[in-house]
Amino acid sequence: MIYTIGGIKGGSGKTTIATNLAIWLAQKGSDVLLVDADEQETATDFSAWREQNVGDEMGYTSIKLTGESVRTQVTKLKAKYEHIVIDTGGRDTTSQRAALVISDYYLVPFNPRSFDIWTVYKVQNLVGEIRAVKASPLNVYTFLNRADPRGADNDEAAEILMQCEGMNYVPNPLGNRKAFSHAAGKGLGIVELNPPDEKASTELNNLFTYIFSNSIN
Repeated sequence: MIYTIGGIKGGSGKTTIATNLAIWLAQKGSDVLLVDADEQETATDFSAWREQNVGDEMGYTSIKLTGESVRTQVTKLKAKYEHIVIDTGGRDTTSQRAALVISDYYLVPFNPRSFDIWTVYKVQNLVGEIRAVKASPLNVYTFLNRADPRGADNDEAAEILMQCEGMNYVPNPLGNRKAFSHAAGKGLGIVELNPPDEKASTELNNLFTYIFSNSIN
């Protein structure tokens, strides 16, 4: 499967989702390729830092691609990997569109804030344009990232996402937890922290299990 993690607005935690998904899939025994298609190259920096810290135990292969080469090169490479995770930037770029044309799944995290959640309609338009030219299905999953411990913002954002036609809302939010930055600082995924952060690990497992169980049906 090819998973693109993207969106229209920056700061929603796309790279955190992408790197943790690559590690999560690798820990389940899959051969995984992580493609950094974001001009900021954060996933590339994380992978380099991870390699310094864990060496041969990195678990996945990482490459950097931009523009139309995302489509052409991933198409050539997809037979060599069980799963490909593509991290794109928080803008409507050529790289993101090239990734979506070849992707099976589009994962879009949203922070539960007005300026973030309002971009869902732009994402909806982007998905419609891609589906109009894409030969194979594009399954879209939206979810809350950096959610508040409590409050109305989560519920209001979830309600908007649930009402978006053509996109599947995942009812498994990720909380705004320091464990994510703590793990990234060590070049690790949440599932690798020792001692573990049980709440963060459970949330991440619930999110990915929900998406992955649907992706293999």
